[in-house]
Amino acid sequence: MPDRNLTVLVVDDAALFRQRIIRLLNEQHLHPVLQARNYEEAISWLQNATIDLVLLDISMPGKSGIQLLKLIKNRYPAIKVWIISNHADDHYKKICIASGADHFFDKSLDFEEVEYRLTTIGNDIQKTEIAE
Repeated sequence: MPDRNLTVLVVDDAALFRQRIIRLLNEQHLHPVLQARNYEEAISWLQNATIDLVLLDISMPGKSGIQLLKLIKNRYPAIKVWIISNHADDHYKKICIASGADHFFDKSLDFEEVEYRLTTIGNDIQKTEIAE
């Protein structure tokens, strides 16, 4: 199966979580996968690469994922942003959705849903490649 042209940026300060998501993306042949540990690294990628999807944590050192979400939706409105966080209470969910998040997932409870949605994206891209 060919690699699919979907650039994903994973922004999370937890290395183990980034590795888990990257492994999942690689299993779906979704490439390239970029990674950032914080707001500043994410900004650098946003300025220097064409990104289709950002998988974003809320809590990071320095500026928060919510601040980054707002910047992305303001400057790069075509980029899809999925929040994947342990801060999954209604307060944070409402703020993220109001700020433009395309999806909001609880890191502890919804990982299978993240996996399913990434599989769906991969399948949609494959169908498009076959149709072309």
